[in-house]
Amino acid sequence: MKRHLRTLVCLSGALALGAGTASAAGDPHWARTGTAYTDTLGGGQGLASRADGSLLYRGLATIPLDLRIKGWNHVGDPDVARGHTFDAYQGPDTATSKMFAVTTPAGKRFEYVHRLDPGEKLNNSFATVSPDGQWLVSGEWGEQSRLQVFPAPLLNPATPRAGGELAEAWQITLDKPVRDIQGCDFVTDTRLVCASNDATGTLFPEIRPLLQVDLPRKVDGRPITGTVRSLFALEQRSVCPGTFEAEGVDYDANSGTLRTQMIPPGVCAVATAVHSYQQVTD
Repeated sequence: MKRHLRTLVCLSGALALGAGTASAAGDPHWARTGTAYTDTLGGGQGLASRADGSLLYRGLATIPLDLRIKGWNHVGDPDVARGHTFDAYQGPDTATSKMFAVTTPAGKRFEYVHRLDPGEKLNNSFATVSPDGQWLVSGEWGEQSRLQVFPAPLLNPATPRAGGELAEAWQITLDKPVRDIQGCDFVTDTRLVCASNDATGTLFPEIRPLLQVDLPRKVDGRPITGTVRSLFALEQRSVCPGTFEAEGVDYDANSGTLRTQMIPPGVCAVATAVHSYQQVTD
């Protein structure tokens, strides 16, 4: 599960690990184009781009009081689709369900609760909606060989119109295991990018890799298998020594901008780095 934040002062970076993909000559790859910072308490758990290009951030401080009272004490990496905001919530370690909150363009929020299936972990690390608006993809913590798929609340006509229960529809089976996925976002109908906080180097050679999941067809309500590969190590840059934490990821289809988040160590953790990338061809 994502750790809860340290309260503390950030300095800009000097030590770096990873700044873009290695690729064969002529192949497109992601090149870093800039770095910004956001308040970790208010935006260190995830981000999503709106249609107008502005960014929505999520952090522990953004959890509404009424949801905290209900026990939803953690928010994951969000998504925005068709003007609707999709948030992934989880509760304490004893929780038997997870919740997706959907806020309409008019500002009305609906809660969709998913009761955990046998063997399902309580973690609700992220929410991302397929480009056609019909399917919501999410994921658990630890080592996993799947991503979960639900009908997208409100946008998919199979879901209740005003909140309620949300059952899993099917899964994306991964051809190789992944670990500690903090966020995923669709780049195309058949490709996702996912931020992993895995620092072991045992599943992929990169530390805290950005992963790519390719699908043989767009998600359509039937089981499907995704092919996973590591693109590059997420940027880890700070004057503070210690352990970094990868967080959310977002792809803005309008601008072609990929953004990733990294919380720096120690006293620098008060500000989360947001790194931007564009695809280029050598």
